[in-house]
Amino acid sequence: MKKLSFLVFFLITTLSFGQNARWSAQKANAWYAKEPFLVGSNYAPANAINELEMFQAETFDPQTIDKELALAKSIGMNTMRVFLHDLLWQQDAEGFKKRLDQFLGICAKHNIRPMLVLFDSCWDPNPKLGKQRDPMPGIHNSGWLQSPGADALSDVSQYPRLEAYVKGVVGAFKNDKRILAWDMWNEPDNTNDNSYGQNHTIKTEMPKDRKIAIVTRLLPDVFRWSREAGPTQPLTSGVWIFWDGHDWSNPAKWTPMEKVQFEQSDIITFHQYSTADALEKIIPVLQKMGRPVICTEFMARGADSKFQTHLPIAKKAKVGMMNWGFVAGKTQTYLPWDSWQKPYVNGREPSVWFHEVYKPDLTPIDPAETAAIKQATGVK
Repeated sequence: MKKLSFLVFFLITTLSFGQNARWSAQKANAWYAKEPFLVGSNYAPANAINELEMFQAETFDPQTIDKELALAKSIGMNTMRVFLHDLLWQQDAEGFKKRLDQFLGICAKHNIRPMLVLFDSCWDPNPKLGKQRDPMPGIHNSGWLQSPGADALSDVSQYPRLEAYVKGVVGAFKNDKRILAWDMWNEPDNTNDNSYGQNHTIKTEMPKDRKIAIVTRLLPDVFRWSREAGPTQPLTSGVWIFWDGHDWSNPAKWTPMEKVQFEQSDIITFHQYSTADALEKIIPVLQKMGRPVICTEFMARGADSKFQTHLPIAKKAKVGMMNWGFVAGKTQTYLPWDSWQKPYVNGREPSVWFHEVYKPDLTPIDPAETAAIKQATGVK
């Protein structure tokens, strides 16, 4: 009897551990083999300046989302990367779940399966619920919010709240086939040097080394919390790869943050705002890790990162591609990053639009680009 009880305990413990463990490469590749060539955008509706405005009850706009995602479907996009926020859970967990469910229903209507992002280290470190501010004239992403904000990030007494958010939202949708994957933390080592950080007059960001140290310690917990919620979808956190020459194939050269990202992710994701040649070089390096590879941010015209050049390379290698932005609007990410130093005001305009696929009137910024997307996705 004792042997039987021990065997039952062993099997339950082993099964639980297996459910909470990182996916094997075999499981990840079997999952990816069933997926099409993934193409989409980092998405917020044009009338939302940030994650809170997208999902708070007063400003959630399913009609606009439906119209814009219909446009995405028309050019063959089949995924979107969508940012959530811990304050939405704190504000109204049940209402947030209902609105997220409604959003997923709209996505499914248009055959789009989004990747949902839980946390984000980019832009404003002081998020606040309620009415969101208007865009700052002429500045790229002037209202986007970090999650968690600096106060919560530096206050361990708030970590149980963050854990409840992660387990609550992942647990609520853990079996939802409308969701492609979960992104644990967007650019966790981004310290916003040129916006809210050390190189700008605003300087509301916490010190660089302190922020990176805190997030490096917290990110493994976020992976663990998510796995404990039992998701059937893969987990990831993407490394930014903006430069040439770094030896990504050598784990000894990874930063502590990159080590967590690469070693905890079920699927490998990365950001690459650089040339087609650089993309072609990095793909085989990442694929040597033996897992599916998806680029979750690309396409900055001013950085020579373009649909026409990058999508054919990615499709040949079956590397999913998600550009930044879809319809130009309140995020103003059609303006370049350097608009934080030189705002586009008083009639000044960029020579080329930086991000986005469509203008506010829903016409393409460049018809050659939408033609390239259709060609890559097989839409006629």
